[in-house]
Amino acid sequence: MEKIRTRYAPSPTGRMHVGNLRSALYEFLVAKHAGGDFILRIEDTDQERFVEGAVEIINDTLKLTGLTYDEGPDKDKGFGPYVQSERQKTGIYLKYAKELIDKKEAYYCFCTKERLDSLKTEIVEGKEITVYDKHCLSLSQEEIDANLAAGIPYVIRQNNPTEGTTTFHDELYGDITVENAELDDMILIKSDGFPTYNFANVVDDHTMNITHVVRGNEYLSSSPKYNRLYDAFGWKIPTYIHLPLITNEEHKKLSKRSGHASFEDLLEQGFLPEAVVNFIALLGWSPEDNKEIFTLDELIRDFDYRRVSKSPAVFDIVKLKWMNSEYIKAMDDDRFLEMAMPYVDAVIKKSLDKKKIAMLTKTRIEVFPDIEGHIDFFEAVPEYDVHMYEHKKMKTDIASSLTVLRDVVPVLEGVEDFTNDTLFATLSDYASSKEYKTGFVMWPIRTALSGKQMTPAGATEILEILGKEESLIRLQEAIKLLEANL
Repeated sequence: MEKIRTRYAPSPTGRMHVGNLRSALYEFLVAKHAGGDFILRIEDTDQERFVEGAVEIINDTLKLTGLTYDEGPDKDKGFGPYVQSERQKTGIYLKYAKELIDKKEAYYCFCTKERLDSLKTEIVEGKEITVYDKHCLSLSQEEIDANLAAGIPYVIRQNNPTEGTTTFHDELYGDITVENAELDDMILIKSDGFPTYNFANVVDDHTMNITHVVRGNEYLSSSPKYNRLYDAFGWKIPTYIHLPLITNEEHKKLSKRSGHASFEDLLEQGFLPEAVVNFIALLGWSPEDNKEIFTLDELIRDFDYRRVSKSPAVFDIVKLKWMNSEYIKAMDDDRFLEMAMPYVDAVIKKSLDKKKIAMLTKTRIEVFPDIEGHIDFFEAVPEYDVHMYEHKKMKTDIASSLTVLRDVVPVLEGVEDFTNDTLFATLSDYASSKEYKTGFVMWPIRTALSGKQMTPAGATEILEILGKEESLIRLQEAIKLLEANL
């Protein structure tokens, strides 16, 4: 069996969309599951859309996600260059385009912009496109030679038939047949001498021995034209795997406006790279069992592209947050602290045990920015409604809470060892002496210390972190507030 070779061929046009990252991941998994090679190729033939720094974004993303390529711009294994603009300089694309011209499978087109603008348009898949009328196909060789000698700008177009059908095979969609009348004579070489994406990727995939092409299903409509190029050259057609669309929760195409369309967006929102990879792996693919948490090695082991769905995959941000929280819980404490401390430092300016505060949030957050909302009360008690002291389950109200706080202040003033265990034992003894349930005592204390209904720690843990002096100040302030509202 031939060795499987897949390629990730992004265009350096900005941030990496999650759909592009999924393509990279699936291409990586298809290759690695079969012990094959994963190749990185930079497709920068569209110079107008090139964004400075975008190549670095691609490289950084692949490193952060663990998608290590076997060949690429810095790993030439004999199939380079791996950057299309560099390949273009070798003349490879023009050479193959002229071979197609010799075979009558392509032709020079000298039409002006004005003439092209005058051609009729059609609506194809919701987009308005201009259908070329093969005007330049009828030019004589003498006319072509004269135009070339005069330096008239030209493009090279594919010569597609207008009658009959073309059938191609996709591993997920099966055999698909299209009417040749729908196949426009797409441009292969642009007037600037650069190949179009549609032509360059066919030439590069063949000359790099790519066996499996994994890409979004928006390229299904272009596949017949690609296959006609393969057939014209007499090349073997690769195995096609066209992936389903990724939509938002409203089943619309995932856009930049969603706020989580790119990998960088997700990192900035506090998601872990490994959680994003795990989540994206399940956008269209499902394992045989219901397992949801995968390491990259487990994905390599279990991934079978035949289990990729044809139906659109929904980007469920709620599920991603849940998955990210599971990864955070499983993190090594040292790595967690390294990532959490900037968020703690942004909120806590007082001299408190910040590491202890950070660790309180580890099992409670979904993304790292959540930390700030969990711990801000350690810096200062926010304004809060006194009705927060009323708790049906704890059977507390404003009056009972005031009684408890007045009682515990002198009790806490007498505690020398202001640590969690001692404080809990002391307050439990107080509750027992009054025949109160523990929660009846702890609820008003925690509320007074935090001004919040939900905290990442119990009353005595908060007392310990705040320290005796600050804790007593907050309890006295709470007493005043309750007295003013009775």
